[in-house]
This record gives sequence, structure tokens and C-alpha cells, in this order.
Amino acid sequence: MITLYKILNRLTILVDKLISQISKYRFKTCGHGFYLKGPSNVLGGEFIHIGNNFSCFSRLRLEAYSRYGEQKFSPKIFIGNNVSLNFDCHIACIDQIVIEDNVLVASKVYISDHSHGQNLYEEASIPPGKRKLYSKGPVIIRDSVWIGEGACILPGVEIGRCSIIGANSVVTRSIPPNSIVGGVPAKVLKSFTDI
Repeated sequence: MITLYKILNRLTILVDKLISQISKYRFKTCGHGFYLKGPSNVLGGEFIHIGNNFSCFSRLRLEAYSRYGEQKFSPKIFIGNNVSLNFDCHIACIDQIVIEDNVLVASKVYISDHSHGQNLYEEASIPPGKRKLYSKGPVIIRDSVWIGEGACILPGVEIGRCSIIGANSVVTRSIPPNSIVGGVPAKVLKSFTDI
């Protein structure tokens, strides 16, 4: 006898598959094996390219801003093959964010290539939400990176391939390949060549 739990579970799986299939059309390009569990918030999907076997759990915020107030941008988000994002991730772009293949991202991770203003004294009297958006440069996350829970990846950063970003780290500078990093701001704790 099929229980109510099994019926609800099967129904949930069907709804998730339907949402994923519909969501594929929100992006400029999207490969096969796409899975996006709702709800999610996608802004500027026409500037977002997603590879094969992408999976993401609930409450994703994926934002490519082409306009902010009077400002205009040409954002580009490229997500490679076999990328997995966990719950509550937020990716925001006005310039360029590249996430290469085989990247694993834990829950509550924030990745942004911009900030409100340039943190100058002259901007102090302007409310942060009214400051112009400014990018220090793109964010590039190379192949086979693992980003831990609650990490922040800030503008102008490249994370080298096969690196591990520790939970709650704030990455403000580029990280060499094969590194284990942690802290606020994040620094290299160990290299795989040292192990």
C-alpha cells in the first residue's frame, strides 16, 4: 500500500523536474542535466550561460545586472559543467563571473564582482543603496574548487584550480592553485604540495 508520504514525495520530485525544465529557458544557454529546485530568483538570465549537469537547491539568487539606476552594464556569468550549488547561494554580477567545471559550492555562499561605491570618503554621506555600483574586476573560480559554507568571494579575485575555501572565509585576494584557505580575510593555510 502506497502511503501518503510516498505520494507526496513522488509529487515533489515531479514538480521539481517540471520547475527545472521551465527554468532552463530563463538563461542565454543551458546544457543538459539541469536541475534547479525552487523557489529561486534569476535576474538577467539573458546574460547567463550554464553548462551540463548543473544542480542547485532552493533559494538561489542569480543576478546579472545590465542596469542599476542610470548605470548600464554588460554582465556575463559563465557556469561550467558539473557545478553544484547548495541552499541559499547568492551570485551577483555587473562585469563577469566565471565558475569553471566540477565546482562544489556549499550553502549560504556569496559571490560578487561589485560593491555599492568605491569605499571613498566622498561617498560616506551617500546612503549605500544610492551609491553607484563599482567593480574591481571579474571573479574567476577555476576547475575543481570546493567553497565551504558561508564563504564570501569578493570582486577582482581568481581562485586557483583544486583549491578549498574554508567555511565562513572572506576571499579578498586571488588564491593560488591547490590551496586550502580560511579566515577573514582569507589566507593560505596550507598547499597540497605541503601535505
